[in-house]
Order: sequence, then C-alpha cells, then structure tokens
Amino acid sequence: MTARNPEHLSAALPAGEPRLTSLSHGGGCGCKIAPGVLSEILRNSGAALPVPDALLVGLESADDAAVYQINAEQALVATTDFFMPVVDDPFDFGAIAATNAISDVYAMGGRPILALALLGMPVNVLSTQTIGRILDGGRSVCARAGIPVAGGHSIDSVEPIYGLVVLGLVHPDKVRRNSAAQPGDVLVLGKPLGVGILSAALKKGELDAPGYQQLIDTTTRLNVPGPELAELDGVHALTDVTGFGLAGHALELARGCGHAIEIDWAKVPLLAGVWDRAANGAVTGASGRNWLGYGDDIALPDGFDFPSQSLLTDPQTSGGLLVSCTPAAVGQVLAIFARHGFTAAAPIGQVLNAAAGTRPLHVV
Repeated sequence: MTARNPEHLSAALPAGEPRLTSLSHGGGCGCKIAPGVLSEILRNSGAALPVPDALLVGLESADDAAVYQINAEQALVATTDFFMPVVDDPFDFGAIAATNAISDVYAMGGRPILALALLGMPVNVLSTQTIGRILDGGRSVCARAGIPVAGGHSIDSVEPIYGLVVLGLVHPDKVRRNSAAQPGDVLVLGKPLGVGILSAALKKGELDAPGYQQLIDTTTRLNVPGPELAELDGVHALTDVTGFGLAGHALELARGCGHAIEIDWAKVPLLAGVWDRAANGAVTGASGRNWLGYGDDIALPDGFDFPSQSLLTDPQTSGGLLVSCTPAAVGQVLAIFARHGFTAAAPIGQVLNAAAGTRPLHVV
C-alpha cells in the first residue's frame, strides 16, 4: 500500500464532508460492549433453545464463529462483525472492517467462501461517493481473500457502520476452538499489539504518515495462516485478538480450557512507538473498560507500568491470531506465519496447570 501524508485525513473526503471518525462515539473494535456488561447481558438473556448435535461450536465458549457440520467432510463457519470508523479515509475504513470480519473464519481454521455486506450510513451527511468508497475498500479485501460480496443489507443510521457477514468451510476434524488449549502448550501471537493506541493518536490528530501506514498495514493484513495452522496436529487452539485486547482473549483461552495462561510481557511484539504514545496519553477508553471488566482475573508483576497495562488491554481492530500449540510445533507455526509475511509473529507465553484459587491469567 502506498504511504500517505497527513493530508489524507481531509483529502480523502469530498469538500465539506466531516471526518468519518467525528461521526462516531467509538471506532473499530473499540466499539465493542465492555466485557463485564456483555457478560451480564448474555447471562440475563433468557433460556437457550436446544442445541442440535450438528452445531459444533456455538455460544458455550465465546468463540470467534459458529460452526455447523454439514456432512462428514464439511462444516459451515458463520460469523459477522461490523463497527464504526477507526480511520477517516473511507476506502481504508472499508478495508479494515472487511479484514476484521473475515478473520473470524480463519481463526476457526476455516477458509472463507462468501460475504454479505452490512451497511448503516447517515445518508444526509455523507455523500454517495464516500459511501461507495467504503464499499470499494471492503470489496478489495474480499477480492484478496478470493470471495465474492454476494449481497447484504443497508439502513440509514445516525453513525456510519460497516462490516460483513462471512461464511466459510472447514473439515469438522480441523475446527480449532478457543477452548482446547492444553497445559504445556506454547502461545504464539501473529501480529504486534498497539492498533488502539495508533487509532487514539489518529483521532487526536497526532499520528504522522509512517504511523498511519503502520496502522493500515497491520489492520488490512488478512489472517490467512489460520487454515494451514489448523492442519497441524500440534495446534490445539486458535483465536484472534480483537476488541477485548490480548488479555481478554487470553482469558477466554484460559477459561475455555480450565487452565491458566502465562504471558511473558517482554516477548510480546509491539507496533513501533506505541509504548511511548501510550505513555503520552494516546490510549482508548475501551482499554480502560476492558480492564474494569476483567482486571481482577489478571496477576501483574510488581512495577507493571500504565503504558504496558494499556497495551495489554488495548482493543485490536483486525488483530493477530493467537495460537496454542505443543512446544514441538512452534517451529512449524512460526514458519507458516513467516511464509505469509507475518514477520513479527513470536512465542509470548504458555499454558499452565491451574492451581486452585489462582488467577487464570498471569503476566510475568
């Protein structure tokens, strides 16, 4: 992608139109309902209907997508994701949202087959040209993923919203849940952290052209290693790190498997400059809401600073895959990531046997 200068913030929009991020109260995966609130909503949402045997993955472990077995060789992966603008360039917004939505299929070990567009736009505020560019950005990513946008639905809304429904296929034996991690597994993270920090700097007008390029490069990189990783017998669990941050999605792994997760913070890859930006106040409100929602379940080392805590809980719009695998499989996992250009992928922790009364997530 061609590098841009700071003027793209206004030049990408027709004269007189507001910045996309000015129309939304939150952006990207930072729009997610806080984890504590979401848990309460789901807990009080009434009795569930009987679950058919063919539904291999449903609501039970807060996984990335639903999986429904069609026959002995195929299972359907179904997911949806949408959010408000995280950037002002309409094409880039569409591309980021589409990449993020498709990621959930890859995170289950599946291969996407088609998408449906979800579009809510303030049609009296944004031009048809701008809305069309959002759709163009989404279609460009779907084309890279090799899938058509086969339909969708649109509404007139107060805030701009865009995303996709994505369907995929996976062999039933290759489904990788977020609940199957095993003690002794190594955790490998596919993308560096810091997307929320960069988006906060952008909204404050403090993100330069290299920082913006870094933001676009990471958020529009499709998590295509997912299906190949699922082919490895040594890979036990997969998820992607999105709105609840690394800590939140690691906690989902821990709760799903009933064991504890240990993260070695010094080994966690970070986007360039994000620690300094966080230290200077470029953090999202969602990071704090994430901590309030699950911070009591995390054991931090003495002296763990605020910028690091903010990055631990930083909402990752279109974040990386988090892989739980045997130590023997780490080399293969890293080789698959490297072959697809994920040069920052790194082992960041391990799965531990949970002792009674200990917290499910430990940072060392």
